[in-house]
Amino acid sequence: MQKTIIVYSSVDGHTKEICQKIASQLEDQVDIVSVDDNPIVEEYDHIIIGASIRYGKYRESLFDFIDKNKNTIDTKKNAFFSVNVVARKKGKDTPETNPYVQKFLNKTKWKPTKLSVFAGKVDYPRYNFL
Repeated sequence: MQKTIIVYSSVDGHTKEICQKIASQLEDQVDIVSVDDNPIVEEYDHIIIGASIRYGKYRESLFDFIDKNKNTIDTKKNAFFSVNVVARKKGKDTPETNPYVQKFLNKTKWKPTKLSVFAGKVDYPRYNFL
């Protein structure tokens, strides 16, 4: 059986929910791990990395993880997906047209084999006015 790791970078948990949905669609053995837990990726056949945008940026721990593991990631089947509110807009809902995916690709030396983008969720009731 193939093994897949889904590494996520999330602040409010929406990206992790997307990871769980992706995992439920795979027939592989799947582990879902936060980028902050410094996962070891060598033992996996597939590596999927998902990250959300916060205040217009990806978290630096995402880039640190990719830089540290790029050589291994490049030898595996791999994919990247971005979660951002801009993806709700027509014309910004594909990896080729989404400004945050393009910003990501310009900032990293990693060139994912597959790319995707998902519309983010802003959970206003969850935020305190102050």
